[in-house]
Amino acid sequence: MRDDDRLLDYPNPEFGAGIIGVCDVCGTRQAVIVLTKERFRLCVIDFLNKAWLKTERKPTAPAPLYRSDRVFFETAAVPGGRAPAIVLSPTKVVRHPGVLVVPDIYGITTTVLDAAIRFAREGFEVIVPDFGKTDGLPAGPMILSRGSARLRGGVDTSSKEVQRLARLCDDALAHLLEREMVDTTKCTVFGTAFGGSVALAFAAQSTRPTAVAVAYPLPLRPPELAKLITAPLLCVVGTADRTGARAAAQLRRALPGESLVIAEVAGARHQFLSRDLPSYDLAQAEAGWERIVGFVKARLMPPPPPPPPPPARPVDPLATPSAKPAAA
Repeated sequence: MRDDDRLLDYPNPEFGAGIIGVCDVCGTRQAVIVLTKERFRLCVIDFLNKAWLKTERKPTAPAPLYRSDRVFFETAAVPGGRAPAIVLSPTKVVRHPGVLVVPDIYGITTTVLDAAIRFAREGFEVIVPDFGKTDGLPAGPMILSRGSARLRGGVDTSSKEVQRLARLCDDALAHLLEREMVDTTKCTVFGTAFGGSVALAFAAQSTRPTAVAVAYPLPLRPPELAKLITAPLLCVVGTADRTGARAAAQLRRALPGESLVIAEVAGARHQFLSRDLPSYDLAQAEAGWERIVGFVKARLMPPPPPPPPPPARPVDPLATPSAKPAAA
């Protein structure tokens, strides 16, 4: 991410450049970051909760659905003792279920932002640890660990790199559950691709999540690790994704029964939720997000039970029956 602070009005914005432009999400001209070579632009100031410094909203305008902040949480997984994250908080003053969105090792991508915003708009308190900007998290071994997963049959969950990411996830979720308006009894973890595999490895070691959702994860090594996941699990894969299909088959063998839901998106390829990649398809992505958000809401935000029926009026046995009308 370049020129993040010195926003330049480039005539031909490059991938990763910070510019002044029109946000493709909110349609407002302000500070944006170019996140794809096709010039998909996402509003940086709005996402980091700086858009409210200068606003033309009237006093009676409704509050935004959520606000966002950069935070640091304490962790022993890195030498500095703390790691950065982004928290999205709904503005409605009620207790919110929590969602941990696990990023890839490259940091906060469009898919991660998309997930965080969708969950926040539905009323979840969301935390996204920023692996890409965490001091003491070596990028080289992490990238090698991700790349070797395809060659060695899956993500080695016993490696020190994956274990370090799992500890970061545990500390980030603990920080989220300490926030004032978070319901500590309801939380979920979500991730895609390598981040989905890290989410599964974390869920196998923690009893905090009450639901787990992943999209096209990479297979795990050892595959038996998934048996340790106690929370209900959703795995979304595309029918044209061989890597996701292997991971889904692995989860089926490890978690037979109703605790596992495999949702297939017809024709979708690997990484079909990522706006940055050629595999992205709007209809397929929306179908996937509908299953993901719907699954999490059903477990963490179930509808209230229907009200009981009104009591039946008792029949007075001494009441005189009404006279029948005389026959014509």
